[in-house]
Amino acid sequence: MLDIKEEAIVKEKIINKTAKIAVVGLGYVGLPLAMGFAKSGFHVDGIEDNPERASKVNKGINYILNGDTELKELVEKGFIKSSGDYSILSESDIILICVPTPLTKHREPDISYVVSVTEHVAEFLRRGQLVVLESTTYPGTTQEVMLPRLEKGGLKVGKDFYLAFSPERVDPGNKVYTTENTPKIIGGVTPACTSLTKTLYEQVISEVHPASSPKTAEMVKLLENIFRSVNIALVNELALLSGRMGINIWEVIDLASTKPYGFMPFYPGPGLGGHCIPIDPFYLTWKAREYDFQTKFIELAGEINAHMPYHVVSLVIDALASQKKSLNGAKILVLGAAYKKDIDDGRESPSLKIIEILLDKKALISYNDDFIPSIKAGGKIYKSVNLKGIEDYDCVVIATDHSYYDYKNIVEKAKLIVDARNATGRRGLSKVFIL
Repeated sequence: MLDIKEEAIVKEKIINKTAKIAVVGLGYVGLPLAMGFAKSGFHVDGIEDNPERASKVNKGINYILNGDTELKELVEKGFIKSSGDYSILSESDIILICVPTPLTKHREPDISYVVSVTEHVAEFLRRGQLVVLESTTYPGTTQEVMLPRLEKGGLKVGKDFYLAFSPERVDPGNKVYTTENTPKIIGGVTPACTSLTKTLYEQVISEVHPASSPKTAEMVKLLENIFRSVNIALVNELALLSGRMGINIWEVIDLASTKPYGFMPFYPGPGLGGHCIPIDPFYLTWKAREYDFQTKFIELAGEINAHMPYHVVSLVIDALASQKKSLNGAKILVLGAAYKKDIDDGRESPSLKIIEILLDKKALISYNDDFIPSIKAGGKIYKSVNLKGIEDYDCVVIATDHSYYDYKNIVEKAKLIVDARNATGRRGLSKVFIL
């Protein structure tokens, strides 16, 4: 049995930064987290199934943040290395799991990555190790899915090893809030698990808040994303209504934002993108069925947000009709393939959905995005085009409002513009169809 003295030894290793850390999954969550611990003086082993990614890490190439030089320095100093070898876990004191949790084609949780990694961890689990899941999931995953697999070898949580959940709060492209200054939520299976996990993250993160259980911490992450999903859906619905009423929803939001209390602005757009907001709410919707409960707000918000790319296409049709043109055969330039401005992440991007719908309606599509050089749509590979000859397109769709776009020049040269981000409107430019 792991007694209090041994628990103190583990904590001391964390405080002294002699604890060996393994981060499983070096994506947009895992790599910045690994770098955060390495910058604090820990030696970190990254376990990454993608050989190309593992190789890039070992060369100091940060594929999450282009132009970053910190990773190269950390690799050269020996603080980070990467491989696909799970046997490294046998030497690790801390194991942080940061793997994807997508939806299946039936929009049900796919936690196969979490299960697979947990099986690997169970194979090499030894006394005194701390295991933390960071992947977003439904409440109960840590204790109902991971814990039984980790205990099947005879070791007991809180006595022989420690287990906790700590939701990632990464906001890609955010230059203000990073891994280090974004408050961290943690929830251990036992008080000892929580205490050790708190000590661990306090070495890197300025503010750590314990939850009463992993299930509570899992629900916190879902609430954060559902809050955004529902409020974005609300403002999207009001944008649709305002359009019919001849009201500029962007002006409405700006004026409502002058209220110093009781109002938080959310903005309409062409739909939701990224790994979190379009996906995570459905984890709770799925889990709620186990309790004979229907999450009506979540499901309705999903329907409204999923409709927005279709609304953008309808605006394109209206814009072309104003010039007595048909969408069939029209040359359309879509600006932006990333799901939000100034990042190279196209996951679940509404831009891609808009392109697919336009292709289905026989439009001739080109796109520009300096962050995403190529995309696959309609069974073909499309490469980003330059912005010369913008006047040759029948319509330009602003789907992602990257900062590098010269909107004044675009408005001056384009025949028609459908602006799904109010990028032109907030610059006082006209001659556009605004969402």
